[in-house]
Amino acid sequence: MDQFGRFLLARPYWLIVVVLIALVGLPAAIWLDLRNLSDETLRRQASSLNSIITSVRTYYATNVVSRVVNSNTETQALHNYLDVNGAIPIPATLSLELGEKIGAVEGDVEYRFVSDYTFANRPPHKLDEFERNALIKFRTDPMDHDFFVNSTGNVWNREITLATPVVMAGGCVRCHNSHAESPKKDWKVGDVRALQTVTVRQPVALNLWSFKWLLLYFTAAGTIGFFFAVMQYKLAASFSRMNDELTANNEFLAGISLKISKYLSPQVYRSIFSGEKDVLISTERKKLTVFFSDIKDFTATTERMQPEELTALLNEYFTEMSLIAEAHGATIDKFIGDAIVAFFGDPETRGAAEDARACVRMALDMQLRLAELAEVWNQKGLEHPFKARMGINTGYCNVGNFGSDDRMDYTIIGAEANLAARLESIAEPGGIVMSYETYAHVRDIVQAVPSEAVHFKGIAREITPYHITNIPVSDNKGTSFSPREEDGKLTVDLAALDEPARARVRTAIREALGKAQAS
Repeated sequence: MDQFGRFLLARPYWLIVVVLIALVGLPAAIWLDLRNLSDETLRRQASSLNSIITSVRTYYATNVVSRVVNSNTETQALHNYLDVNGAIPIPATLSLELGEKIGAVEGDVEYRFVSDYTFANRPPHKLDEFERNALIKFRTDPMDHDFFVNSTGNVWNREITLATPVVMAGGCVRCHNSHAESPKKDWKVGDVRALQTVTVRQPVALNLWSFKWLLLYFTAAGTIGFFFAVMQYKLAASFSRMNDELTANNEFLAGISLKISKYLSPQVYRSIFSGEKDVLISTERKKLTVFFSDIKDFTATTERMQPEELTALLNEYFTEMSLIAEAHGATIDKFIGDAIVAFFGDPETRGAAEDARACVRMALDMQLRLAELAEVWNQKGLEHPFKARMGINTGYCNVGNFGSDDRMDYTIIGAEANLAARLESIAEPGGIVMSYETYAHVRDIVQAVPSEAVHFKGIAREITPYHITNIPVSDNKGTSFSPREEDGKLTVDLAALDEPARARVRTAIREALGKAQAS
């Protein structure tokens, strides 16, 4: 059944064909049954009429013609015609005896001639309730009723009885009023003498079977409907199981995706799960701003700390730096020991200039946060808090998925990425060094001084490093100050600063004014 359900789902036109056949089949079945019912009714009526005519012909030939032909005397019409040679039955006798013959020959048709006034030498007629009521109604108002009909029977057989009055004519009145055995001597023309009833019986089962094609159609339709109901029930159960499985799988995948997100930068995670990037070995050449940082004298620091303390401290450092990186839109490439590798420009970019500016702002905020954390770590007993060196470079790199078909890594390669690492190696603890390519994009938001040009290993050209001088610091009270000028504005809360901090503010203002006058 499941295979048939899948067959219909794959070929819906077959379902349309079945529906069309069902629509055409109903009127066809009704037409065939009506024709069959008409044929059956006509056949039964013809058979009944043939039996009645045969009974009448036989009775007439035996009791009328034969008696007249075989008699040499004068013919008389008598109720006891069998006792008189050559006599023939009167109409009432004819009706009584003919009714008995018709009822005996044709079982579905019964004819009765009954009266509540029987001749003296005849047994009284047994009238049922319908016949007595019919006589009363006919005699009460003979002109208002031509016939009465009574339907009886049960679930399996039905009977219809039609009663009509027998009205006295002139000859009948004279005969009955003068006959010695007549129970009534004052008959008048128009009086109701008796009843004649015709009862037709027909089995309901026979009529039902006349609709054999319709019954066959309903049987087929019901079977198909039951089949489809069972199939729908099974499909509903399958869909319910599938929904439960999908819900469980979705919950499982949501948990897995949440875990995977911890190993990927938010931008890469979103691009993969949104379908923007395929998990294939492929790279692109893009202009990126690359950021490298590591902790000065990290190895020496690890020798003075227990592994548990070092692990907690390093995780706190990475957590704080990662939050700042994500806030500025950086793609964190990897953590290498105590080093952080990040870049701007893929998978999302705001242009080379804005990517460089965002990277420098991120580095400044990282140094500011490290200055604040240093005070916290000092209070916790750490004699030599972490100090990071940072290098930034802007240039073209290959970025994408590197590795094998089974395992790959989203990262960057190229000489420009190596240059960022080389710049980081010459930075002072707590310092930021950048290449001229980056400085050209950020010279309006930071102050930097160039140093002597150097040759780095693996870099063919001569590089002039730029050291940022206005790196944010933290005062002794835990308040911080970052003297950076943006859009020609400098906002400082002097009430939150002590005297040394205010001195630094004054220096920053003088530098900003001098720069403005020079421009």
